[in-house]
Amino acid sequence: MRETVIWTVSLPPQMAEKAEALARVENRSKSELIREALRQYMALREWEQMQSKASLKAQALGITDESKVEQIIDEMRQGQ
Repeated sequence: MRETVIWTVSLPPQMAEKAEALARVENRSKSELIREALRQYMALREWEQMQSKASLKAQALGITDESKVEQIIDEMRQGQ
């Protein structure tokens, strides 16, 4: 059974040329270059989603800035 899935991707000519040149300079295949770009994009999106959730939670708790976070941490430590 195949370990990978093959996709066909369309790129504007200028982007394709830059990607090919970058792959050559980095001595990697175009596939690996695209995989790395997609890994980084997916990690960035995951981080942005976590930040968004955390921001909503902070808003619900009345946290408006970092000093409020420090205050909450200090209060929690004193309660231990």
